[in-house]
Parts: sequence; C-alpha cells; structure tokens
Amino acid sequence: MVINSINRIVTLLAALKPATVQAHCDTAEGPAVKDGRTALQTGNINHALAWIPADGEAELRDVFEKARKVRTLGAEAAELADRLFLETMVRIHRMGEGVGFTGIQPAGTQIDPVVAAADAAIAEGSDAALLPMVPAERRAELHERFRAALAVQDFDVDDVAAGRRYLAAYVSFFKYAEGEDHEHHGHEGHAQGHEH
Repeated sequence: MVINSINRIVTLLAALKPATVQAHCDTAEGPAVKDGRTALQTGNINHALAWIPADGEAELRDVFEKARKVRTLGAEAAELADRLFLETMVRIHRMGEGVGFTGIQPAGTQIDPVVAAADAAIAEGSDAALLPMVPAERRAELHERFRAALAVQDFDVDDVAAGRRYLAAYVSFFKYAEGEDHEHHGHEGHAQGHEH
C-alpha cells in the first residue's frame, strides 16, 4: 500500500513535463510556493486556492488530499507528496496565465530587479523605490495597479473569492511592472494573503 502510493506519486511527477517560460511564481522562494507550503503545513488548502482559477480547484483539492495522506508515510514520502502538490499548484496557476510550466526553480534563482522591487513595494506598502525603475510613461499606470492591489490585499484566508480578487490585482501589477501591457487570462477569480 505504502509502496503503491509512492509509486503513483513518482509516476505523477514524471508526467509533469516542463513547458515554457520561467516566472516569479515559479521560484521555491516565491509567494505562490510559500502559500502552497503554508497550505500543506496548516492543512488549510485555502492558502493555495487563491493562486488557482476556479476551474482548476477540483484537481488541486484532489492532489492536496492525497498529498496530506502520503505525507504521514515518512520523510521521503512527504518530500515527494509536497513536491507533487506544489508543482501541480504552480502548473495550474501558470496555465491560468496562459503560459507554460517549467518546474519550480530552486532557491537562490536570480529574479529580475524590477520584480524584486515590486515584491518589496507590496511588502512595504510603497512603490517609491519601484517607480524610478520603469519608463516615465508607464509610472502612472503602474502606480494605479499598485494601489489597486493594496486596496484588496487584506482579506480572510477562508474567503477564496476575495483572495482571488487580490491575486488578480497582484498579477496585473507585477506583469505591468515587468513591461507587459496586456492582462493575463484566468485571474478574474484569484487571490489570497501572501507573505512577501
């Protein structure tokens, strides 16, 4: 039974094939993975659901429940279960953005300085250090997106709809900071309390 469960997890992990672009949410130290780890540690999947479009929720819940059971089988089983859950979560999130998943990048992965400054802006509640890093003609719009994210940042973790609204604003802010003008799909129903 234990060997069967571990074999299934290994098979599922092997099926997760890399697909395209790397992003901030793909890093082991990024906010998506941190929220996923919090979900696993607390047993409350709502910490992770904000990152997932509603149509991906059933898949994530299924993997979460299985991962929680397998985690009790020992350290190696827990490591595999956690990895499967986190990679599933980030993959579904990336698909919601309309981009591929290349795996979770290791701790220490270089992050674009603008992305790091955007993270700091959210954490500190001020975009003063970020704005000079973007072209002057983009600053007003970036500031508006920053304010929109801050306005919906505080919410109850169990209010998944409110969390998804925050994540939609958060992603819009980050993508614009990175130089992308268009909105990404799949976030009109995302979000959650992130530890930045």
